[in-house]
Amino acid sequence: MKKLFIAVVALVALNAQADPVAAGRARARELGIIVGRMTPGKLNAITDVAGVRVGHVTVSRGDGPHAARTGVTAILPHGGDLWNEKVPAATWVYNGNGEMTGVLWLNTQGALDVPLLLTNTMNIPRVADGAVSYMLKRYPAIGKSDDVVIPVVGECDDSTLNDARGRHVTSEDAILAIESAQSGPVAEGSVGAGAGMIAYGFKAGIGTASRVLSAQDGGWTIGVLVNANMGCCRENLTMANAPVGKEIGELPVKASDGSIIVVVATDAPLDHLKLQRLASKAAMGLARTGSTARHGSGDIFLAFSTGNRIPHYPKGLTYAMKIVDDDHLNPLFEAAQESTEEAILNALTTATTTAGRDGNVAYAIPLDRLREVMKKRP
Repeated sequence: MKKLFIAVVALVALNAQADPVAAGRARARELGIIVGRMTPGKLNAITDVAGVRVGHVTVSRGDGPHAARTGVTAILPHGGDLWNEKVPAATWVYNGNGEMTGVLWLNTQGALDVPLLLTNTMNIPRVADGAVSYMLKRYPAIGKSDDVVIPVVGECDDSTLNDARGRHVTSEDAILAIESAQSGPVAEGSVGAGAGMIAYGFKAGIGTASRVLSAQDGGWTIGVLVNANMGCCRENLTMANAPVGKEIGELPVKASDGSIIVVVATDAPLDHLKLQRLASKAAMGLARTGSTARHGSGDIFLAFSTGNRIPHYPKGLTYAMKIVDDDHLNPLFEAAQESTEEAILNALTTATTTAGRDGNVAYAIPLDRLREVMKKRP
């Protein structure tokens, strides 16, 4: 009976997709924290971009020096044949003390043809192995009559709370995250790749938000998902221009230079160059929360568009793409900035206090104190 109980607990810990917000926590907008002037999508999530899917596997078990507080998150641009119907994509780096595999080829071909996976730093090889195994199973011709596959995996360091040396995320976890990815509400906070993440000295992790442009600006949707693990100094934390970090200083702090992965999705038809520009503008949303580029931070941005599909093997010498004109990019830039800022706030307000490796604790930002601080805004 005891062995059965342990197995059930482990299974529950692995499947963290269910509840979008942990009990007792709330998203920033539910707390009255309104970012920007634009309108969120129905879910205020990256999945407001039609076709986008997100899956999490959370690994949380054990205590002491071998405590696992980690996981993997998968993002699929659409639910179809991604290998043969690639989407335009690009990356942009704010500060490079971090890693995302596969971006050399991604930026060379200007497209994404594999699921995007997020995890912790030293689990990149195992997650990449899972991504390759998934693709080999789905596409038996890869490596024979078809091209070889290059996985795209981004990382943040969760070693304050997680036994990073244990490399607790497996290739099977990566496959499960991909196969369980779905549209609809997205679980946030201490889930998936965000299970062990800390931002501004508070527990953080996965956050998401979206904006829908007006009809005259194209009616397109921008969605952002972040894995927030950045912010060296609590006093820098700003929410909707309020100096939250300076006001909430009574909890112990576990903070370092940290990192963040920002994924920007849109249905606006953009090419590689314009997506690179869009990714760079999302950094302004990061900055508005109080983050600065530091020597030890890894701040990596990836943007993709579902507004065009690129055939892996075009039938002719050319294929057609629609591209938004330069003069109509500004609303997209603003939407990316707002969505990124709110996604980071959601990562903080939905995360739960977590005790991890060697008794280290990351405290969730106290929502009662946060409400008091926000009431004092001019």
